[in-house]
Amino acid sequence: MVKEKVLDLANHINRSKRGSKSEIKPKDPEYIILEPVVSDEMAEVGIYLELRKPKSAEEVAKLCGKSVEETSKLLWDLAVVGVCFVNEIDGVDKYWLETWIPGVMEMMVNNKENVKKHPQIAEAFEAYGRVRGPKTAGNFPVGKGLMRVIPIEQSIEAETRRASYEEVSKYLNENEIFSVSDCACRTAREVMGEGCGHLKEDMCIQMGHAAEYYIRTGRGRKISREEAFEIIKKAEANGLVHQIPNTEGPGKTHAICNCCGCSCLSLRTAEMFLNTDMIRSNYVAKVDKDKCVACGECVENCQVNALKLGQKLCMKTPILEKKRELPYDTEWGPDKWNIDYRINRKVVVDTGTSPCKAECPAHIGIQGYIKLASQGRYTEALELIKHENPFPAVCGRICPRKCESACTRGDVDDPIAIDDIKKFIAQQDLNKEFRYVPEVKNQYTNKIAIIGAGPSGLSCAFYLAIDGYKVTVFERQKSLGGMLKFGIPSFRLEKDVVNAEIDILKELGVEFKTNIEVGKDVTLNDLRSEGFEAFYFAIGAQKGRSLGIEGEEAEGVITGVEFLQKINLGEDLKMEGKVIVIGGGNVAIDVARTATRINTSDISMYCLESRDEMPALEEEIEEALSEGISINNSWGPKRVLQENGKVVGVEFKKCISVFDENRRFSPKFDENETKVVEAENVIISVGQGIDWGELLEDTKVQLNPNNTIKVDQVTLQTDEADIFAGGDSVTGPRFAIDAIALGKEGAISIHRYVHPGQSLILGRTKRDYRPLDKNNLDLGGYDRMPRQRAEHIGENRSKETFKDLRGTFTEEQLKKETERCLGCGATVVDEYQCVGCGVCTTKCKYDAIKLERVYDSASVDLSELKPIIIKHALKRKVRIAVKKPVRKLKSIFLSENAPDKR
Repeated sequence: MVKEKVLDLANHINRSKRGSKSEIKPKDPEYIILEPVVSDEMAEVGIYLELRKPKSAEEVAKLCGKSVEETSKLLWDLAVVGVCFVNEIDGVDKYWLETWIPGVMEMMVNNKENVKKHPQIAEAFEAYGRVRGPKTAGNFPVGKGLMRVIPIEQSIEAETRRASYEEVSKYLNENEIFSVSDCACRTAREVMGEGCGHLKEDMCIQMGHAAEYYIRTGRGRKISREEAFEIIKKAEANGLVHQIPNTEGPGKTHAICNCCGCSCLSLRTAEMFLNTDMIRSNYVAKVDKDKCVACGECVENCQVNALKLGQKLCMKTPILEKKRELPYDTEWGPDKWNIDYRINRKVVVDTGTSPCKAECPAHIGIQGYIKLASQGRYTEALELIKHENPFPAVCGRICPRKCESACTRGDVDDPIAIDDIKKFIAQQDLNKEFRYVPEVKNQYTNKIAIIGAGPSGLSCAFYLAIDGYKVTVFERQKSLGGMLKFGIPSFRLEKDVVNAEIDILKELGVEFKTNIEVGKDVTLNDLRSEGFEAFYFAIGAQKGRSLGIEGEEAEGVITGVEFLQKINLGEDLKMEGKVIVIGGGNVAIDVARTATRINTSDISMYCLESRDEMPALEEEIEEALSEGISINNSWGPKRVLQENGKVVGVEFKKCISVFDENRRFSPKFDENETKVVEAENVIISVGQGIDWGELLEDTKVQLNPNNTIKVDQVTLQTDEADIFAGGDSVTGPRFAIDAIALGKEGAISIHRYVHPGQSLILGRTKRDYRPLDKNNLDLGGYDRMPRQRAEHIGENRSKETFKDLRGTFTEEQLKKETERCLGCGATVVDEYQCVGCGVCTTKCKYDAIKLERVYDSASVDLSELKPIIIKHALKRKVRIAVKKPVRKLKSIFLSENAPDKR
């Protein structure tokens, strides 16, 4: 049943009359937000309050016919629920109304108890801007909207100071009383189950009369000016946008909000309705393409998706940009909006960007760290790498270099030696004095368990620790590192390198528990009872696969994974006589090269693939050949020969093709062409499997047909809500960098999961970087510069040692190699979409993006706003009317001049 008096109050606050065209009706958010917490008696006194004209209880009592005592209580109740302000003025409490937004609705949402009881308060707050917002499109001049972005102050320090009202410090320095509250927008989104992971606590600052009101009614806590500045600093570190209520005139406001584009209901105006003028500052971001290195930091931190990565190399055929329509001279309806802005934000323009960043599984800002390294800024380069990859020293030694394969420089001469550059930079991580340890951003009490101390689990632990979580990693082996430690031989990745980078996780507060197999030694329910709120499964593919052929159970036959584990655990493994390694991948190469170091007899590899089809990296194959290992292509094992239970050889059959016409694995053999090869040892290295042990018992987790764990492809969540998974146990055997990339995504999901009301999807950046079209590049004018090569140390004795003999660039080589980078990519700014917040400038290490003052508009008091809006709206109508005949004439011209297709 409709509360008629509450409906009257809604219309009173709205300054509209019942029965008028602008009347508030029961289905409108303005009524819905009041209905659960405003009684008829409260409404009876509320309708005598006025907009921004304080009245005492005694004054209101005279108007409403109630006693001063009853009126005073009802007014206080209205203030507590958030319908009106209250301040002590000249020794007397006085009450007044504010606009719906900014004002009443935020204040109502900031009553935590009411919002918890009545979710419709949050829903109505969200609905208000969605329902009313479209009417503002194109009708507000720049700087006159109800909310206004204020630039991060350091982003405009280089500008000539023209308006102090665009400096955050002005507002903080001019006020004496401050409070802080939770963000109302993020509170509402959270109540609706649509949180974005930007947490709400203690983010919005009130000043002056608003602070007094927030403190007295318990919706905010009192803070000092110094604490207010610290909150501003924290907000900027987290990439949030400053906004102020903008209806009190130039240089006046009562609050500073710290907002994210994925939940803020004001920034939504720019993102969903593309009505940027409603909230923008006077500034717009501008990019210096000569300085920009397409690292992507500004792009991924832009809260309104105004920045994307593009290219700056010359094209053979330039691509013309389509002219966009804008609301100031176009009729603006749902066909022009971006309704899905919370799930469809782009990080790259349609024509693509730097191939190195696009092809890297972790999308590291490669062009960026190369530039920093060229300037000798090694710590900053290391910091940039660690935004996406906590283990640069490890990856500098074992990465498959997909970035180099895609490098545009390779179309000129040779690709950039990206991994060698990264390896040089990452040497600092091996020295305690110079290593880069990120700052911990927040402090949370939530306990997270990581199962498996391989690259994916460690990566997830790293990013959760930076976020401020209490992370414990459980590892069933006695040592940390997973397949980095046990699956890769030391001559490719020495164990002290792995240990050095794991030490950084320890410095971040990550706890490690080894020799514990979860599921066997301790169950998931045991851990839940200890307070662990989420789990990340990253046990890897640590089990060798068998062939399923006759004789492979014979003594002397071992899988490659087991062989490498035994060697890396320091077991004294005897392997005398001839050795056959079956397999053609990178692990098989590692196995064969390891075997040469414990056996001086023949080491032979046999694989199904032809030389060109071998899955092993070319450089790995060359290393094997240089160490005297013979590689026999296009042979598949038919059976293992044995005498008295011990292997004596392998019978092979000729493989005539490995893949079918769809490139699916489907080997075909010539059964008539066979050969027998004698051997005392056979190592089977044809892939890896997953041993789940008892880990999945009593869970809802499902497995795929290939025994990998079934997860959501974006969130990595399993069918058991608190269990997430990544790495090889999800993808099957891949490279460390692939596992690392999933570890970071897992951390993002877990951060959201452990906080109620957060969506695992909404507002999440989909990092779908795409490479530019190299076929459309003009690469004719570049000099040929030889690729630098790190010298091997004692290369001729490689077979005699497990030490990594590969050298590192000298500083001179580093400088020469970084000069070869073509600098393919650059950030592109959508200047209309940019709101001038300055977040991008704080993330750029290259001084490549700045704010420039484009507009010169100050706010006005609410009482002066209406005639300005009417005048602006009338001019807009004229512009739209003028464009219509032009469009019609253009359409007629095009149709009359169209080619005759009859």
